[in-house]
Amino acid sequence: MVLQRKAWENLNGGACQICGDEVGLTAGGELFVACNECAFPICRACYEYERREGNQVCPQCKTRLKRLKGCARVEGDEEEDDIDDLENEFNFEGKSNGQDMNHAFAANAISCLSGSPYVVAHTGPQLPLLNNTQKDLAAYGYGSVAWKERIDTWKQEKEKLQSMKTDNGGQDAYSDGLDLSLMDEARQPLSRKLPIPSSQINPYRIIIIIRLVVLGFFSHYRVMHPVNDAYALWLVSVICEICFALSWILDQFPKWLPIDRETYLDRLSLRYEKEGQPALLSHVDIFVATADPLKGSPLVTANTVLSILAVDYPVDKVSCYVSDDGASILTFEALSETYEFARKWVPFCKKFNVEPRAPEWYFSQKIDYFNDKLLPSFVRERRAMKREYEEFKIRINALVARAQKAPEEGWAMQDGTPWPGNNIRDHPGMIQILGQSGELPCLVYVSREKRPSFNHRKKAGAMNALVRVSAVLTNAPYLLNLDFDHYINNSKALREAMCFMMDPLVGKRVCYVQFPQMFNGIDMQDQYANKNTVFFDINLKGLDGIQGPICVGTGCVFRRLALYGYDAPKPDKPPTRTCNCWRNGCCGCFCLRRKMKKKKQPSKQPKTEIEITNIKQGHAVASPLMYTAMKDIEGKEGEKFSMSELKLEKKFGQSPIFIASTLVEDAETFKGFSLASLLTESLHVISCGYEDKTEWGKEVGWIYGSVTEDILTGFKMHCHGWRSVYCIPARPAFKGSAPINLSARLQQVLGSALGSIEIFLSRHCPLWYGYGGGIKWLERISYISLTVYPWTSFPLLAYCTLPAVCLLTGKFIVPKLSSAGSLLFLLLFICIFVTNILEMRWSGVSIDEWWRNEQFWVIGGVSSQLFAVFQGLLKVITGADTSSFVTSKVRDDGEVSERYALQWTTLLIPPTTLLIINMIGVVVGIANAINYGYDSWGPFFGRFFFAFWVIIHLYPFLKGLVGRENRTPTIIIVWSVVLAAIFSVLWVRLDPFVAKSDGPSLVECGLDCN
Repeated sequence: MVLQRKAWENLNGGACQICGDEVGLTAGGELFVACNECAFPICRACYEYERREGNQVCPQCKTRLKRLKGCARVEGDEEEDDIDDLENEFNFEGKSNGQDMNHAFAANAISCLSGSPYVVAHTGPQLPLLNNTQKDLAAYGYGSVAWKERIDTWKQEKEKLQSMKTDNGGQDAYSDGLDLSLMDEARQPLSRKLPIPSSQINPYRIIIIIRLVVLGFFSHYRVMHPVNDAYALWLVSVICEICFALSWILDQFPKWLPIDRETYLDRLSLRYEKEGQPALLSHVDIFVATADPLKGSPLVTANTVLSILAVDYPVDKVSCYVSDDGASILTFEALSETYEFARKWVPFCKKFNVEPRAPEWYFSQKIDYFNDKLLPSFVRERRAMKREYEEFKIRINALVARAQKAPEEGWAMQDGTPWPGNNIRDHPGMIQILGQSGELPCLVYVSREKRPSFNHRKKAGAMNALVRVSAVLTNAPYLLNLDFDHYINNSKALREAMCFMMDPLVGKRVCYVQFPQMFNGIDMQDQYANKNTVFFDINLKGLDGIQGPICVGTGCVFRRLALYGYDAPKPDKPPTRTCNCWRNGCCGCFCLRRKMKKKKQPSKQPKTEIEITNIKQGHAVASPLMYTAMKDIEGKEGEKFSMSELKLEKKFGQSPIFIASTLVEDAETFKGFSLASLLTESLHVISCGYEDKTEWGKEVGWIYGSVTEDILTGFKMHCHGWRSVYCIPARPAFKGSAPINLSARLQQVLGSALGSIEIFLSRHCPLWYGYGGGIKWLERISYISLTVYPWTSFPLLAYCTLPAVCLLTGKFIVPKLSSAGSLLFLLLFICIFVTNILEMRWSGVSIDEWWRNEQFWVIGGVSSQLFAVFQGLLKVITGADTSSFVTSKVRDDGEVSERYALQWTTLLIPPTTLLIINMIGVVVGIANAINYGYDSWGPFFGRFFFAFWVIIHLYPFLKGLVGRENRTPTIIIVWSVVLAAIFSVLWVRLDPFVAKSDGPSLVECGLDCN
């Protein structure tokens, strides 16, 4: 909108609303106007500082401050092409003067105080609005007492600094103690998005659209051109191809907006760890879940706990909770030994800054550990520490050996008291604080109560018990979930997560920060796709650009408030400058609606409600998330529900201390309580019947109903409007142990697929759950793809069987191709090839990793996913419970040699059978081609290519069958050969796709046989 000169003549001499100086004039003698939308009075120096160092928006109307003539270009000005200023076109530093310090302090009042919304106090002359309509000035924040107090405080500090400068004889008061560059650095965001370069992502998007169009024409061609002499084969193939096309669409479109992220740990330290002051970093509770110590080695759990205790984070801000669902005295004794060893290990790690801080993996590194260690004592102390660790391992292994010979009367503690967990299915709850010294983080052993008549909900129930215990004892606002075999590989991992959680700009709506899963013990070829880089480096990056990645379990930092089932805080939207009355049925802007303000009547509230209301009001500024949570409990759309203790008990259970912990966000809630009373209450919240008639497992905590409770819990959070963040540090944050062989890997895939089937058959299925909530459409599509992918095992199994059928019968699923058909086939293969190449280009995934993923998609689809569908249906129909899956993991180099061993499991039978029948089909096809002559080789190569596609995808099985030392179990070979032979014999005998004749042909051939 063009400004009228007369509208600004009365403003000459106005004061800047940020620093108090004169607004000043331009070079042409006109009043300097920073914002062309609302004409908020800002001087040129504050304008340039806000554009260069601040948020680049007007403090009043929140619109972006555009570049004016004579001003320096800053980031974001590339799209503004209407400024003709060649003299300052390449001046990126801007003009600076002696007042920059003053304007920096003034800008801090807007940009750096608790992420508060911009509000201003109007002290100058009344400003005319640029449009002629009357607008409520309160929408812009006029008359705000909070802003006026901040300006007055800043002016007092400015006068004090000026007087200090005068007393020092003109010397700057900040020259000695305060580094302004550090102050500016601390004001900057703690993280930022890094979009994929347009030169990489735009061709990828274009080829996706082209492939979608080609796929449509190809599907139309396949449907309209049936194979009459093999109609059943053609029909099966078309159905399979349509299923694959739908699966590809569901999997592809969530990758439309991939992004990377970058964190700034130095800014986090500058903002929350000031020298000479206590650290202001948030508290973090870390959960480690264990079950049977004889299946999961206690030494592995000990290494995980040691890496937690040695993390690079303030000691008083970290607490470690270990859940022992097996109630084993072995785990308890091993943790006691671990904490004693940690008194030596943790100081060594922090003194020499070693990585990783799990001793087993640190000492097994095949690198020059003397690199960058200049202290002469390092070699001596490292050798001594390695001896200490070897002795520690001997003690742990001795405990394991002794635990394998349990006495008949059960175990007893040192004082002779029987161990409460002798009966792992019927025992009381146990909590023991193993260490609470000032030198190390707090370590707590937890074993929840178990009784035979209760459903304990496996791992999800154990995690919810840890949530309640930690809320009573420490109540940290953030939680880190780790498996027993996933140690902290990067000691700064918690700081990486806090760069998102504690960012005042983006952190308020983040429910969790997910880190990628990395594994040790993987061979160079990664035969079984344990790295799963396509999922972690492509799918999750794509989701991060939408609403955030799905939760994959371990290595995830949660916000406690989001686990309590509250909605995400609503984003503050600036007031609009256009009429929105059409939504309310008004035709145009000529009808003025008057809103009557009702006087607030004092209501009589019970004492408990008044106290909760006061807590809520006190946290409205300091804790905006908790304020939002309080409003969420009251209700939506103005409907006021009572904040009585009864409603809180219905949601969280009958624990007054736990309910009180949900009303605050800090970890200093219960300093007035004795430790004994807190431990008593902790035992109460892990009792068997505590969750009865509450919302635990339904809306609060980890959600029940699936063995993949992490995916279901993340889905519920996204439905509440939260977003998640995907963080990939330069050094992997966490590392675990990979499955030791193919059998264990298939068991792992079976558990994941079974969880997806359980979600699909539950009320939380993303196809029909959560509409009207805060989840975005592309995010929902990704969850749909995640829950329906096991069902593609049926078309995949049928499609892998078709090549053998075609070779045995001499038929094919495709008729004789025309020129149009050949072109469609060629275009489809080119699109598939180009899509994969461009996907690998922007994601950084190598072609070897992509190929391993393709192989295991086929292997897992015809084995684990197929069995998962039947198990899920069996559970729904009969109510039979599914068991937990604990896979064998690589623990040391001695077991790596067992990587190619195929241990007995029924999961191996279907893929091995497919491999054998396709090899038989190839042999039969070659024999038929030789028998029928030259003309039969052309059709044979088409069928052979189809069979070769199946065999090359099942190559790991082929390697196991004919590999070294014949490691394949005999029973697998016998069953597979028998099934393949029965299939081949029945097919040759029945031959359903060959036309049957009623008798010999009686048509005369025209030859005289006489």
